[in-house]
Amino acid sequence: MGGKDWLIELVRDVLLLTLRVGGPILVVGVIIGLIVSLFQSLTSIQDQTLSFVPKILGMIVVALLLLPWMVGQLVAFAVEMFKLF
Repeated sequence: MGGKDWLIELVRDVLLLTLRVGGPILVVGVIIGLIVSLFQSLTSIQDQTLSFVPKILGMIVVALLLLPWMVGQLVAFAVEMFKLF
């Protein structure tokens, strides 16, 4: 049973790290998408590609700003994984 508990804990840690690292980028994409959708509904512009460019640009900017922090999180997790083996 000890092996299963260790594996479940490892999977939980990986999922939480994924949420921590990817969450801010996804939240920015959702917020920009909501703002663009609101703008589209207020102005009756129904172009499907209008929301794509601002979302991508916003997500790229956030990813670049948070890149040092994200790399630090991933490196710290990798170091912990190598210590286990």
